[in-house]
Amino acid sequence: MFEFDSRQIITVTITLFAMIDILGSLPVLLSLREKMGHIDAAKATLASGFLMILFLLGGEPFLRLLSVDVHSFAVAGSIVIFVISMEMILGIEFFKGDSDAKTGSLIPIAFPLIAGSGTLTTIMSLKATINPNNIFVGIVINLAIIFAVLRSLSFIERILGKAGLMVLRKFFGVILLAIAVGIFKSNVSLINAGIGSH
Repeated sequence: MFEFDSRQIITVTITLFAMIDILGSLPVLLSLREKMGHIDAAKATLASGFLMILFLLGGEPFLRLLSVDVHSFAVAGSIVIFVISMEMILGIEFFKGDSDAKTGSLIPIAFPLIAGSGTLTTIMSLKATINPNNIFVGIVINLAIIFAVLRSLSFIERILGKAGLMVLRKFFGVILLAIAVGIFKSNVSLINAGIGSH
């Protein structure tokens, strides 16, 4: 039975919005859009939503089925984020452009930029205190925001201009690099601690 709780929905929505940080990812998204020529907003949003709901319903069992632990999953996501940040800072291309943008809309946009390891593990941890139905509503609200932002990239690009985009790209590249290093460092230490305990 659905238990509607507006406070829980607001909590989930704000928590996920902060974790996804779609507005902070604008320079990355614009950089990828310039490279690919087009981002399929619907495909990226649906893929992100699929991952979030998958982890809501059974994140840890799913990873165990693949013989992957949560910390290793987080490390993999951090490496992809690291590569993207180096592209932004140094202007070196690692991810090759996809002419139809099908692949790019999924990786690295859907994962790890939108539905990254932090977002997915946050969803799993929210289940400890919040009704899954309210988490689902919070996810849907965030997906609507994500779709709106992805659809508005051209408009946002015109507002910021080339100079503004260049400054944002370098600045957020450094921030993204720091986030990637932090995720990598904390999760590698946890993996090593787990190995050492056996």
